[in-house]
Amino acid sequence: MNVSLNKDEGQPVSGERMSYVVKGEDLQFVEVTLQPGAQVIGEQGAMMYVDADVVIDTVLGDGAASSFGLIGRFFKAVKRSFTGEALFSSRYTAKGSRPQRVAFAAPGPGRILPVHLGRMGGELICQKGAYLAAEQGVEVNLAWQKRLRVGFFGGEGFIMQRLNGQGVAFVHASGTLTELDLEPGQALRVDTGCLVALTPSVRYDIKYAGKVKTALFGGEGLFHATLTGPGKVWLQSMPMTRLSGALFGSAVGGRSGGITGKLYLGFIIFIVILSLVAGGGGEAQP
Repeated sequence: MNVSLNKDEGQPVSGERMSYVVKGEDLQFVEVTLQPGAQVIGEQGAMMYVDADVVIDTVLGDGAASSFGLIGRFFKAVKRSFTGEALFSSRYTAKGSRPQRVAFAAPGPGRILPVHLGRMGGELICQKGAYLAAEQGVEVNLAWQKRLRVGFFGGEGFIMQRLNGQGVAFVHASGTLTELDLEPGQALRVDTGCLVALTPSVRYDIKYAGKVKTALFGGEGLFHATLTGPGKVWLQSMPMTRLSGALFGSAVGGRSGGITGKLYLGFIIFIVILSLVAGGGGEAQP
């Protein structure tokens, strides 16, 4: 099993129609330079800055055409919204005779992964909400989990994202990102929330933790995700659910004072509700 990091990070990468560079450490953004006439599609709210000669349009879904016209584009956009993305996207077009820049910021602490879909066979499976931006022509589709146990216990539900196309797509991961190469038949067990993306050749399944004591008191949950090669997988060290849980735990007294923290939070909520009821029940004084 070979382990590698994102080789494009911090280094400009040039293409025929666009180039990009990922900047920052924990709160990253990607700066895309478009050649005249080139286009890039960004998720709503992801834009950080643009040059003056960039034209911004709102498009339905990812802007891809459909053989069924507007109705087909609408249904594709609806299906896309089930993957954690917005119904509409923003399309950025470079006008004029000089290259123009567009920057997209990550939605939270973590890493931005540039993926050359053409080198991946034109397809990549990602967790819901991972898509950040992509070259014009890259489509975001549904990826259904065919195994019931994967849908119920896999941490990603029955729906994941399927990125199709030949261009570059930018995917966001929480925490530190690592890329693993799995040999044919090689299996890897991971936490269900740490999976970011995988190539379609990787088999994704869910397995029981194995022992009742480990499942109940080990702190790792009842199920693990099992990834079997060949192919590539990308893992994140800090899923957003784990990060939000840690922040909430710190806000109410930390892990060591879990019961105390919950009682304290309940007491605060009770006082707030009591003050609202008492304050609203009185009569105004002249």
